[in-house]
Amino acid sequence: MNVGKIYDLAQPLFAGMPHFPTHPPFLRTLTKRHGELVLPNGASSAAEVITMGGHVGTHIDALSHFSCDGKLYGGVEPVQSYSDGVTTYGVDTVEPIFRPAVLFDISRLENVDALPLDFVVTPEHLAACGVTPQKGGLALIRTGWGNFWNDAARFITGGSGSIVRGPGPKKAGAEWLSKRGIFAAGSDTVAFEHSPSNMEVHVHLLVERGIHIIECLNLETLSAAGVKEFLFVALPLKIRGGTGSPIRPVAVVE
Repeated sequence: MNVGKIYDLAQPLFAGMPHFPTHPPFLRTLTKRHGELVLPNGASSAAEVITMGGHVGTHIDALSHFSCDGKLYGGVEPVQSYSDGVTTYGVDTVEPIFRPAVLFDISRLENVDALPLDFVVTPEHLAACGVTPQKGGLALIRTGWGNFWNDAARFITGGSGSIVRGPGPKKAGAEWLSKRGIFAAGSDTVAFEHSPSNMEVHVHLLVERGIHIIECLNLETLSAAGVKEFLFVALPLKIRGGTGSPIRPVAVVE
């Protein structure tokens, strides 16, 4: 069966990789090495333990991730506890994603490998890309910052200071996208929105419009191939009460 060409949109997970400062890092260690327990036939196995935050690596934000004035999307008050998480709009309620998507390749539009640190993605930039997201689809923004994934300091702060900084849309750009009725917006940066910020874009998309956010995508191969429209496939983990989940997204092109 021919399902088309598949592009991997996930960044690799490894100790020391970038992570937003308010979220725990990714950690992995072996719990069993080959040769420590050997079966009579000579077989042995290795295994590890992994710890990470729900918003670390390539991941999706549930609508429970942000509130404003104590309310989630639709004016709903969150049901939450440290033991059960935020069970209102938890990430376990997000169905497997098989939806049309478009790529807003802002970096290519500007003819640079990566956008400058303080670059703001405006509605004019989005319109100039010549693609229109479908209602219920996804809109992905490439800034080129996926190229910095192996340099955590540069990816998170631009290499200077301890404040999260990076290119992305402000509220005007987010409103341009939300008016299209999309299911989710994503990008290749750690915060999606232009940073530093007071997370106005997160509030607008998650709280005001009920639109998911996907961060830390790897959009470089997709851009290099000149792909603008595709099927986006990803399965969030069923974490009860989770406010976000790691995903392994792919783009499928006919």
